[in-house]
Amino acid sequence: MAKSKSQGKGKGGGTIAKVEINKKPSAKQGEELLDTLKTRFEENMDRHKGLEWEKIQAKLESTPEKLRALYAMESTGGVPDVIDYDKKTDEYIFVDCSKESPEGRRSICYDGQGQAEREKKGVYPAGNATDLAEAMGITLLTEEDYRQLQKLGDFDAKTSSWIATPADIRDLGGAIFADYRFGHVFVYHNTAASFYGARGFRGLLRV
Repeated sequence: MAKSKSQGKGKGGGTIAKVEINKKPSAKQGEELLDTLKTRFEENMDRHKGLEWEKIQAKLESTPEKLRALYAMESTGGVPDVIDYDKKTDEYIFVDCSKESPEGRRSICYDGQGQAEREKKGVYPAGNATDLAEAMGITLLTEEDYRQLQKLGDFDAKTSSWIATPADIRDLGGAIFADYRFGHVFVYHNTAASFYGARGFRGLLRV
């Protein structure tokens, strides 16, 4: 899980541990991660029919920065797995496939500006989605990405996840998130400064 770096007051007056991203796995941790990803890949072939793990692993071993990004996804509860392959760019697409929003990335605002607004009021979230995604080396899911993921299962049935917000919405102070309720995917809005214990974000990595 994510490590505690510092703490601040939450909305209820309690403390919230800051999300800290670890992208420096040891050699042993790197090997264990590859084993975990391989097992997950083999146990969920419906997500990536026709793809071969050996080719994916070869790419990961030749791009250490991608493996480090996956380690950050895994260690914060993302449960990353391959859900697509882009033939045009020859890239495998990993996405956080945890059943609920990654537990190690919750209680966060949408972006740095939203976080700063909150902290000016003496309320301290655990971080923000856009900065954390950048630190991890991944990108936030777009609405299209999120809906594609939901075709592979029911995700965020009890939680919600921030998703990439169009500039015209963000310019007005808003941000969007999504979840799965009543057999449907819903996309909603909040102020970018909002944060909740049951909302994190899902990321995408191209390898």
